[in-house]
Amino acid sequence: MNVSHASVHPVEDPPPPATATQQQVENHHPPRVRMDDIEGMPGTLLGVALRFFQFFFAAASLSVMASTSDFPSVTAFCYLVAATGLQSLWSLSLAAVDVYAIMVKRSLQNRRLVSVFAIGDGVTSTLTFAAACASAGITVLIDNDLNSCSQNHCVQFETSTALAFISWFAALPSFLFNFWSLASR
Repeated sequence: MNVSHASVHPVEDPPPPATATQQQVENHHPPRVRMDDIEGMPGTLLGVALRFFQFFFAAASLSVMASTSDFPSVTAFCYLVAATGLQSLWSLSLAAVDVYAIMVKRSLQNRRLVSVFAIGDGVTSTLTFAAACASAGITVLIDNDLNSCSQNHCVQFETSTALAFISWFAALPSFLFNFWSLASR
């Protein structure tokens, strides 16, 4: 069986005994073949790139928002800081897992592992999107409706919100690839 298992040192599986192969030929069942990793899935170079961009934009959004002195006075901005902080930690940890999988040449297509990735990506991307939408609503309220940008840090609020949307846009393909991989089993 050619399935990848989590281990510190990868070991090749021995070939199946001749009797198992003869039984498959007699039963006319071809051996199961594992699907190749599609770029963008966990453990691929594009997957690492997506994780890096998720981390970079979420951390930038967090940094810009946290650099303002009055963000704690608005709940939506506090939510944005919390969501982008969680997105940063999640993306950075999964980027490390992806880099490790590439270095040891292992596939991350274990059903349980893909389930954890899909659920985690779905939760973090949904939280990031919701926080970005809430923050966008508040920035529009402050800028357009109240016309009080001269008293607030509107540029930083808008920049942080835009970076959070970009982080969500980078997180969405990761979620879709993991969900598709999970659903196609």
